[in-house]
Amino acid sequence: MSRCIPIFAALALLGAAAAPRAPAATGIAPARGFAPGRVLVKLEGARAASTLPLPPGIGVRQAVAALRSSPDVTYAVPDYLATASRAASSVAVEAPNDPGPIEGAPGPPGGWVSTQWNFLPREGIPTPLVPTSAGGIDAVAAWQHLAAVKRRGAAGVTVAVLDTGVAYRSQGSRFRRSPDFAAGQFVAGYDFVGNDPLPLDENGHGTHVAGTIGEKTNNGIGLTGLAYRAKLMPVRVLDRNGSGRADQIARGIAYAVAHDADVINMSFNFGCGKRVPSIDEELRRAYRAGVVTVASIGNLGSEACIAPPATGPRVIGVGGTTEGGCLGAYSLAGEGIDLVAPGGGSPAPGCPSVSSRPIYQVTLKEGNPRRFGEPGDYVGTSMAAAHVSGVAAMVLAAGVIPKRAAGKSLVVDVTRRLRRTARSLGLPATRQGAGLIDAGHATEPAG
Repeated sequence: MSRCIPIFAALALLGAAAAPRAPAATGIAPARGFAPGRVLVKLEGARAASTLPLPPGIGVRQAVAALRSSPDVTYAVPDYLATASRAASSVAVEAPNDPGPIEGAPGPPGGWVSTQWNFLPREGIPTPLVPTSAGGIDAVAAWQHLAAVKRRGAAGVTVAVLDTGVAYRSQGSRFRRSPDFAAGQFVAGYDFVGNDPLPLDENGHGTHVAGTIGEKTNNGIGLTGLAYRAKLMPVRVLDRNGSGRADQIARGIAYAVAHDADVINMSFNFGCGKRVPSIDEELRRAYRAGVVTVASIGNLGSEACIAPPATGPRVIGVGGTTEGGCLGAYSLAGEGIDLVAPGGGSPAPGCPSVSSRPIYQVTLKEGNPRRFGEPGDYVGTSMAAAHVSGVAAMVLAAGVIPKRAAGKSLVVDVTRRLRRTARSLGLPATRQGAGLIDAGHATEPAG
């Protein structure tokens, strides 16, 4: 308790100096980049940061400056906001029978191939099952490799989806489970925005991301997911507007690690240049626990530079590519890019292909938790990160990582595997990292 005295003393002094006192701020102020009326403080010797409400009349920056002057404070920072990274607009295995869009007249069995260009084999790789795509990551080959080792769809792996929630179950008359998810696909999650055990989606972003990672496949409904037999852990850390505080996100990461997630997907970003030590601390704990963490690098126009959590300790930072196998016009450049993956949308200047379809997945229509479709405006590095998380789960299930690997070495081996098997786009590492992820190559036994 003695360590708290300097903190409250500093705030008391600030409070006395503040005149006139304004009413306590409420809600979220996106323009500021942080939540008003609160700061994150870590005391010397404490395991993690705590959220400190501010008295009326004391501003966030004023409080941070005062707290940092105390020798008992390890760090004091604003409770920064993150936003979803969605850009503006050899075994005999049959191809999945998912017919395509769930709206309107049903398509022919296997109609997903006309929509999900991102899962197809790339051009130059002949296959009797499906057509090819310049921007595809060859999920079909990966599915075959997993079937060969009796781990179809990455069975036995758990992926935590830190996002706006997931339409993973029905509740009363307001929420309905996505028709292309099954109840058995999910493990218990948590809502750190509403502080309850029901992390249900009110936006659509989280359901879309979860669908790419592990939507039900070969069920005759809608579209396909990559690691379709992996368990999904919905963890809501972003609100219905796609915004989330650092303290909520840090608790979400800690929850996923404590509840045995193997992979954590984070399709959101903090502001350019923000330092978020509480997030970095939890990411280091995830690394030590052997949990693979994946994050979007952000989108040009929404972000100005690659920022946390993509720049966090041992996080796989992911940029976006297009249907034509080009870098997306929205994908940022700089340090912190490890890989690129399908994000859809328009290509960057200089690309010979103009193909620009989005990433299709079954999700909420216009944020309505009871209506579902395949919206055509999901583009960006959020979608790209989901592909890498799905393939990371497939790599873990494929048995291509040395059995001795555990803890930190497991994370290092999975990251190395994904990077070593990626396909170069002929761009500098600051734009493509190691290249475009290749699910088929990453999961093949001799790869």
